[in-house]
Amino acid sequence: MNMNALIKKLKYTPILVALLVSGCTKNFEKINTDPDALHDVPPQNMLVNVMRYAGDQFGGDVDGYGTFAGYIVKIQYPEDLSGLTPSNNTYGNRWAACYYNITQMLDLLKKTEKNAEGYKNTRLIARIWNNYMWSYLLDGWGDVPYSEAFQGRPEDGSILKAKYDKQEDIFPAVLADLKSIADEMAGGIGTDEMGDYDVIYGKTNSGSADIKEQMLRWQKFCNSLRLRMAMRISSVAPALAKSTIEEIASDKNKYPVIETNAESCQMFFPGTLPYMEPWYESGIYGSRINNWGMFDIFINHLLETKDPRIAAIAQKNNAGKYIGFINGSKDNPSPATSISWIGLHYINDPAGAVPFFKACETYYILAEAALSGYNVGSLTAKDAYEKAVTLSMEDNNVAASDVANYLSGEGKFNNTKERVYWDMWVALFKENYEAWSLYRRTGIPNTNYPSKIQKFKEPHTDQPFRLPYPNNEYLYNAENVKAAAAGTVDYNWGKRLWWAKENGKE
Repeated sequence: MNMNALIKKLKYTPILVALLVSGCTKNFEKINTDPDALHDVPPQNMLVNVMRYAGDQFGGDVDGYGTFAGYIVKIQYPEDLSGLTPSNNTYGNRWAACYYNITQMLDLLKKTEKNAEGYKNTRLIARIWNNYMWSYLLDGWGDVPYSEAFQGRPEDGSILKAKYDKQEDIFPAVLADLKSIADEMAGGIGTDEMGDYDVIYGKTNSGSADIKEQMLRWQKFCNSLRLRMAMRISSVAPALAKSTIEEIASDKNKYPVIETNAESCQMFFPGTLPYMEPWYESGIYGSRINNWGMFDIFINHLLETKDPRIAAIAQKNNAGKYIGFINGSKDNPSPATSISWIGLHYINDPAGAVPFFKACETYYILAEAALSGYNVGSLTAKDAYEKAVTLSMEDNNVAASDVANYLSGEGKFNNTKERVYWDMWVALFKENYEAWSLYRRTGIPNTNYPSKIQKFKEPHTDQPFRLPYPNNEYLYNAENVKAAAAGTVDYNWGKRLWWAKENGKE
């Protein structure tokens, strides 16, 4: 079964799951039961559903995180930041998507508990994905319901108003769970095959599913996610960050990581309606590509550093030049083609991919780790940096000669973290959420700025520090969410996340 057919078959899985757990009278259930409907959703179906849901929810961002990261600006309807409120479902839906996905995976684990060995691979993937969802929540909101989450049913504790745990407590817990998964996978995988139900790693380079290669890639994503999360907290929990990264780097056989672009964690789409890559569906199929322009700071940096990735990242304007645009201009560019739009490499493939972790990220992290004095084996900071750049360049179809010119020119390694951060910022394009996190953690790009047409009493001088807690939390868990939000200003500024850099902006 191909992915397109599989996803169509599973289109209404969330509705089915909701119906399965709802309480009704015995006679009502009997009368209203569809004899042709699924009475119990198979575990693999639940897994593909949450992956698809994540791809739709987290991959459709063009502006928003793309603007926060310093990449893309709105040009038809300029950003004024007024949408960053609890009632804006753009962000509330992503909060809900994370908790929905975790709920589904916990249900999967519960269903397969009696035959855990028979579903070993399915369960391992579910646990990895859950931790990725937690990392997403931590990077967007910081303090979130964790220890008391998913305990609303009477048999689970009847906790309807979960407390918010501190992010500094959740990070170690998530890293510990990822380590336990990594150790289990190092001891061997299961026999259950996922095939097309795994819409991320279900196909190897040969085009056919191979369970060993498939699970090896999940194992690599697990350890790469550990690297990312450890480096995220390196300035506030240095001992944990150092020990985690050194453990992984010292034993690549036990803890393999993503090393090639083919291994990158990304979800490809079938390419036909209703399952097109989100940027293509909105920008090309939906004819909205002229709604967005490239952020002036991004184009300026690419031009100043003579970065050959610019040809993939952006389009030339009507005069054959790369021109960026202001974030929050009162006037639209005239004509719209007088500025650079998003590059066709990233927006013009209906069967394109949503990236969750690019291979180059592994080596940028290791380069930074080496510069921090961590023991990352025989790999030097320069070697790791150049490997990262090369992977990113190849991912953008840059010729080898141009890569060499860049690495010997403006992109030459200079033994500083700033060089690593600047290049990593470029490389993370389209992985906008992670790029926004990089900016908040490192302050790079230090040229970044928020919209110039804000509608706040006191305009902010920085991009949002965090995301607004969703409106439903204020409606149904008000006491706990208000305590968690204490110290925030305009919902998104004021108190920074635990691991974020204080850059003097407000």
